[in-house]
Amino acid sequence: MGEGVTDPATEAFVAHRNLLFTVAYEMLGSAADAEDVLQETWLRWVRVDLAQVRDQRAYLVRITTRQALNRLRTMRRRKEAYVGPWLPEPVLTTPDVAEDVELAESVSMALMLVLETLSPTERAVFVLREAFGLTYDEIADAVDKSPVTVRQIALRARRHVEARRRRTVVSASQTRAALESFQRAVETRDLQGLLDVLAPEVVLVSDGGGVKQAALRPVAGAEKVGRLLFGGLGRLEDPLTGEVTVVNGHPALVVRLGGELDGIMAIRVENARITGIYYVRNPEKLTHVESETPLTLR
Repeated sequence: MGEGVTDPATEAFVAHRNLLFTVAYEMLGSAADAEDVLQETWLRWVRVDLAQVRDQRAYLVRITTRQALNRLRTMRRRKEAYVGPWLPEPVLTTPDVAEDVELAESVSMALMLVLETLSPTERAVFVLREAFGLTYDEIADAVDKSPVTVRQIALRARRHVEARRRRTVVSASQTRAALESFQRAVETRDLQGLLDVLAPEVVLVSDGGGVKQAALRPVAGAEKVGRLLFGGLGRLEDPLTGEVTVVNGHPALVVRLGGELDGIMAIRVENARITGIYYVRNPEKLTHVESETPLTLR
């Protein structure tokens, strides 16, 4: 082909790549695995007779969903052997993700943790229906179920998620304010300031993957979380610093220890206080926080 000329299959795949990555990422909670799914999707897509494809976007989403479902079932076995709590892999997101309330909510750390409690098929159906607005017929083609069955699965998954997701909508400015108060209290070793921004029922979940030190179980309660954080800070030899950025469409902290990336800390805020802290330290999950990852629902 001449310079600058691409074939129709490549053009279609590139045009929908960000969408396909978002589908795979929301289904898997892993950017690295989502990239692998896109590679598998591409290898199947180039073998397709495009003359027989009526809707290229729908066809690509169907391939991606099927590959992600296969990967998700494998990941469930991997997670069973995981050391400590498993958190979704954070991604540094572009400004437009934070501005799109629907997209930001669909990739939030809090919601993706709830999605972890669904079965693979329930998660696929919920993501495709609630986030991407696919019809029951389209989803049925992607998950190899009848439209009637998909409707039932969607209803069951929605009830499950709604029972576990927060009820109030919190603006980015409210989350940022709570995060900055948290950061200030930690950096100045102000225990009372920390307790003031933590809700009594706050839960801290840390993910070291057996590579970095992390609590092996979630820690609940403001005083316990405060003691854990300040006890750990007291043992550090290098300075710990945080920088507010946007991860998964929401304000989060990039934490550095002695100038080196140590982890990503995301939070959940309700009534101006922090009810959830998610700290990802596993180095294998920090590969998508140095450069922005474009996400889209369309």
